[in-house]
Amino acid sequence: MTTTPPAPDLSGPTALDQAPPSSKRRVLAWSMWDWGTQPFNTVITTFVFSVYLTSSAFGSENYTSKRLAIATAIAGLFVALLAPVLGQNSDRSGRTVRNLRIQTWALAALSASLYFVKPEPAYLWLGLILLGVGSIISEIAGVNYNATIDQVANQQTVGRVSGFGWGMGYLGGILVLLLMVAIFSADIDSDGIRLTMILCGAWTMIFTIPAFLVLKDKPRPPAPAVGIVRSYQLVWASIRGLWQTSRHTVFFLMASALFRDGLAGVFAFGAVLAAGTFKLSAGEVIIFGAVANILAGLSTMAFGVLDDWLGPKRVIMISLGALVVLGLAIFVLHSGGKSVFWTLGLAMTAFVGPAQAASRSFLARVIPEGKNGEIFGLYATTGRVVSFLSPAAFAAFIVIGEWVTGQDNTQYWGILGIALVLTAGLAVMIPVKEHTEHSFS
Repeated sequence: MTTTPPAPDLSGPTALDQAPPSSKRRVLAWSMWDWGTQPFNTVITTFVFSVYLTSSAFGSENYTSKRLAIATAIAGLFVALLAPVLGQNSDRSGRTVRNLRIQTWALAALSASLYFVKPEPAYLWLGLILLGVGSIISEIAGVNYNATIDQVANQQTVGRVSGFGWGMGYLGGILVLLLMVAIFSADIDSDGIRLTMILCGAWTMIFTIPAFLVLKDKPRPPAPAVGIVRSYQLVWASIRGLWQTSRHTVFFLMASALFRDGLAGVFAFGAVLAAGTFKLSAGEVIIFGAVANILAGLSTMAFGVLDDWLGPKRVIMISLGALVVLGLAIFVLHSGGKSVFWTLGLAMTAFVGPAQAASRSFLARVIPEGKNGEIFGLYATTGRVVSFLSPAAFAAFIVIGEWVTGQDNTQYWGILGIALVLTAGLAVMIPVKEHTEHSFS
């Protein structure tokens, strides 16, 4: 008979309080993981492969868009189920960096394997399955990567370090897009897209090497691995411990679960809308992606400095408010064509990265020493418990649009679904106190 474990003691100094100052070289090397893995987010799930999968080669726009949304939602549910098990075992074994390395190699292999998805309807599900599995591995690897932030940042620098990492990721994404244009020209065809998947896999393998040269697993007594039931018992014990010692951290996890899913939806379906609703060509989507990544990278780095000055909550609130307003504006003005998407879509990209980076730094500031993997695993789990919301809302509003308008292509209605999720996250975030007001004590 198993018993529920007692709530852990989460009092005491935070991990960042114990972290010594880190050199710029180590910060740069750490951020190369963001740089190296960004092609999966930028090229594969956002601007190129997802657009390829929703093209007419695989079926009608509404048919492929809804299947992509469903596959994305299912992948999110798998992350919610697996993150507690894998996150807890990484933390207990003390092999966070080793597991991160294996997961990164797997992500590189999956990225390259997308080459085999030919532009035929019969290959749609192969593409969706590979994309879904890659998303699961990417998310779980992100848990382990986030858990290493105390190796390169402290309380005074975590905002700018987190923002710098996110910004480096965006800038890495743009270089891959520019390489695509240089090699295959802006009017890239299906063969060029498939070959680019191999490029993405190689990019991930090569450019994450610096991170693994500086990141090391911290020596600790190994603990036995635990199963699914026990892992969820430990997750529940962590929540109880957080509720007792830092209640507003629990409120933050609830809010971030909502708004991070909305942020993921912005990028997951933004390029799909660009091609399906605003009729940007494949080459124009790539150029848009390149410009968007420059803007996102620079804005995220700049907001990272503001994070350390003003606090992460203010950065999150400003970013979410702007995203909701801009998303509604795109819906209302969608008939304006490409110029509307270029103007408002680019404006949206300037606020996604800052919210993501500030969310990471917000949580990093309150994690107790020795609890990085556990709390960031909980961060991923709470996020993925609701990760079906944006894809489901996007698909649901497409259907609602069909009923309301009687049109065949109502992709743009999906924007309302994403805006709704972001608004919910913003509303829950309002009462959350800043990290200086709810530290573990």
